Amino acid sequence: MAEQKTVTFIITRQNGPDSAPYEETFHVPYRKNMNVISGLMEIQKNPVNANGEKTTPVQWEMNCLEEVCGACSMVINGKARQSCAALVDKLEQPIRLAPMSTFPVIRDLVIDRNRMFDALKQVKAWIPIDGTHDLGPGPRMPEKKRQWAYELSKCMTCGVCLEACPNVNDKNDFIGPAAISQARLFNSHPTGDMNKSDRLAGLMEPGGLVGCGNAQNCVQVCPKGIPLTTSIAAMNRATVAQSFKNFFGSDNAY
Repeated sequence: MAEQKTVTFIITRQNGPDSAPYEETFHVPYRKNMNVISGLMEIQKNPVNANGEKTTPVQWEMNCLEEVCGACSMVINGKARQSCAALVDKLEQPIRLAPMSTFPVIRDLVIDRNRMFDALKQVKAWIPIDGTHDLGPGPRMPEKKRQWAYELSKCMTCGVCLEACPNVNDKNDFIGPAAISQARLFNSHPTGDMNKSDRLAGLMEPGGLVGCGNAQNCVQVCPKGIPLTTSIAAMNRATVAQSFKNFFGSDNAY
């Protein structure tokens, strides 16, 4: 790799949501330890393709540059991952970049993640705190529970698990594994537990847990190693218990 003077990128581009995708090739000067974003930045500085033609700069998203925000997710050599953590030295040449196909394309590698945020709304993935500023400290989470809940909190809404899931597509309204795991995270908190039934109700709505086909692709591709399938199983048990409570009209029915 060190002998190579250039890195070749073949990028799937799209001028807008209603435009047809096309491929464009770029040669980028090689630097040791560069990542995919470094290559995209070089193209942005000098948007000239491999044919020597001036073109428009490639559009993509990024923020933290350290695999925390999830914004730079894209398909790299056929695998969805973060481009900030994709080192050129470890990638097969030429490097092929494409937007994640699960989400609508806005332009080039920029996608519309509204599907993920709508899923979080469906399961009410938050803890309501309005009007609680004068109530003093809330209940503490036991350390043993905090340790495994912290693993769930690592989700950065990158969308990679949805890209890998065969049940998340434009013909299916399945909310995907990320939202399910976030519902488990908030239900595990002593304060969040007060709204537990609302989140379980969201999981029992159309597009909820029933849409999971147990392919288990999500847990294999998650860049943070979140136990997504464990969360799905836990929420399946919780929704079954909640359905009995709903039927018998008692929170003490199991």
